[in-house]
Amino acid sequence: MTLSLYVAGTRLRQVTLPATANWDTWGTASEAVALVAGSNTIAYRFDTTDSGNVNVDSLTVSDATEPPPSGGPALENSFLSGGTTAGTSIAGYAGSGYVTGFTTVGARAIRTVNVTAAGAATTTLRYNNSSGSTKTLSTYANGIKAGQISLPATSGWATVQQSLTLRAGLNLIGYQYDSGDSGNVELDDLAVAGSASLAARGATVSYTEYEAENAATNGVQIGPDRTYRTVASESSGRRAVRLDNAGKYVDFTLTKPTNSIVVRYSIPDNAAGTGITAPLGIYTGGSKVKDLSLTSAYSWVYGNYPFPNDPGLGGGHRFYDEARTTLPSYAAGTVLRLQNDTSTPITIDLIDTEVAASAYTIPANSVDLTSYGAVSGGGDDTAAFNSAIAAAKSAGKTLWIPAGTFDLTARVNLDNVTIRGAGMWYSSVRGNAGRGGFFATGNNVQLADFTLAADVRYRDPDGSVTTDSAIEGNFGTGSLIHNVWIEHSKTGIWANSGTNGLYIVGVRVRDMFADGLNLNTFSGDGSPVRNTRVDQSVFRNTGDDAMAMWSFNSAVSDCAFTFNTATLPALANTAAIYGGANNRIEDNLLSDTVYTAAGITLSTWHSAQPFSGTTVVQRNTITRAGGFNTDWNSSQGGLWIYAEAREITAPILIKDVDIIDSTYQGILMTWQKTVSNITFDHVKVQNTGTYGIDVQVAGSGTFNYVTVSGASSGGLNNTLGFTLNRGAGNSGF
Repeated sequence: MTLSLYVAGTRLRQVTLPATANWDTWGTASEAVALVAGSNTIAYRFDTTDSGNVNVDSLTVSDATEPPPSGGPALENSFLSGGTTAGTSIAGYAGSGYVTGFTTVGARAIRTVNVTAAGAATTTLRYNNSSGSTKTLSTYANGIKAGQISLPATSGWATVQQSLTLRAGLNLIGYQYDSGDSGNVELDDLAVAGSASLAARGATVSYTEYEAENAATNGVQIGPDRTYRTVASESSGRRAVRLDNAGKYVDFTLTKPTNSIVVRYSIPDNAAGTGITAPLGIYTGGSKVKDLSLTSAYSWVYGNYPFPNDPGLGGGHRFYDEARTTLPSYAAGTVLRLQNDTSTPITIDLIDTEVAASAYTIPANSVDLTSYGAVSGGGDDTAAFNSAIAAAKSAGKTLWIPAGTFDLTARVNLDNVTIRGAGMWYSSVRGNAGRGGFFATGNNVQLADFTLAADVRYRDPDGSVTTDSAIEGNFGTGSLIHNVWIEHSKTGIWANSGTNGLYIVGVRVRDMFADGLNLNTFSGDGSPVRNTRVDQSVFRNTGDDAMAMWSFNSAVSDCAFTFNTATLPALANTAAIYGGANNRIEDNLLSDTVYTAAGITLSTWHSAQPFSGTTVVQRNTITRAGGFNTDWNSSQGGLWIYAEAREITAPILIKDVDIIDSTYQGILMTWQKTVSNITFDHVKVQNTGTYGIDVQVAGSGTFNYVTVSGASSGGLNNTLGFTLNRGAGNSGF
């Protein structure tokens, strides 16, 4: 039987109610409707096109605002910039809304999709064009313009198909109003043939990760241990395997094919702090495939913050680094043996394996870096980069970095230019003596498909600038960074004042000496950073916050960290927001913080501007997080609300968050300033080293469906009379 569904008096669609033998329920996520805050009118009516003859008992409405993308078609959850926004005023859309605002050049929507196999894929775009004439937009696949799509006039929602060449794994499909387009349409859904779901939380990645402690070994398993300055405390899951001498090995049985490997390892430093090298044998079937060269030059720091590279200070830590190599192709079921063939002890934490795709070919309308004097492995290519960038920008072409290794000895400036490589496993830009990187000075910067292997070996003291960040600057409007691997830099990405509408997606940031990524108004002219999103990216072993928003001179606003995996920052948090307006941390996997750290921190620390608008933290999993600050002699929780320089009174929503196995508190609120207007909704705190919830502030908050279990010191410690407005579903505190 059928009825018509109305919201606020507007008919949305006809709903089909299957026959039942008794009372039954109906409703799916695909039947979601957009509601406004406050009261709403929802009606089911028997219209002339319906069959009716059905009994209705009750209606349950769940709050599913902006459901997490899971490979489905909804474009309103994509990255929107240049004037596009989510709309709900045109009836008949699916999901929670549609995309509108394609009215000026630069307006765009970029959707991430997970494709099972490389090749041509049929896309089906659902759109609305009530103008009476055909409209056009430009289509992009992974940042490369694939053509123009024509959208004929419609009397409602319609679909149009297009074939796009996509990669296996994570892809970007973009619709953009370019010069020559007419725009002025609404986009609802995007279906991609051959696509699979994205990860429900955390980044969708092409590699498979294997923990050494779960593999067969004749080595020594270390951990679990969270004692600061022990190797186990900096290991994934706080456990690893040590291969003390020749003949010790760890065997990994592949569950998926591979032709590459990344090894996270630790070897000793030398007395000068300059590092040693050691080979690690890779074997299959009893035969050595190759040696992987390991070094401690990019690990081991000492003393107190900012942790110089001086062994004489004692207190060594930051033990790990990573090395990678390509391999012959191996099938699932193959055993990869990592074996120590030396007297140098080698600790193995984990490996990542993946099928690295073939090198990409040079796209049309490109200039080749080697045409301007760059030589792979041949010395300083800084001048060649500068000349090639100027030529590409002037001609409106892409700068192509072919397969090879090219050297920078200084950072190079970028604006209104695209730089692409043959892939993260093939094209490498290498820093030298701490210098080298890309510095954005304006709009429309695109960086894609290469590795930036920096050469930073210590952290600058505060106020000193003797090393470069990998990617830094004011990215203006319309910029995109994707499929870039960054390692051994000061900070990975430092996007500063003036950045508006930067999309960072599918990057790997490893082994930094400071932040993995920071959206900030500390650097530059102090103007705001707006509408920037970090998505589907992985951060590991950063020297400060893995991901941070820092409103220093002005507000960072309408920015988001979504669907990322961040783990093992040696200092500070996996994700943090320091002041700002209407920012979000959503759908991330965050784990294994080490020192003076939380999984997620919301704070007015570091001279931050006040919070304003609504700050949202939802659908995140925080595991084995929290830390201890020896300077303060105090701990930080898995989730930390820290009102340091200013009170925190603007609305904060903490929703659908799991806080698991915190080292100290699950939730901590400090420090002797008011925190109010905060809501905890469907938050699980499970297994804490101290209190489940520790409140050391005045103020008030609302708690609904908050559960605490396994809190060793008790469910709640409330020292300053904070008012807990308890709703339904709470337990354990």
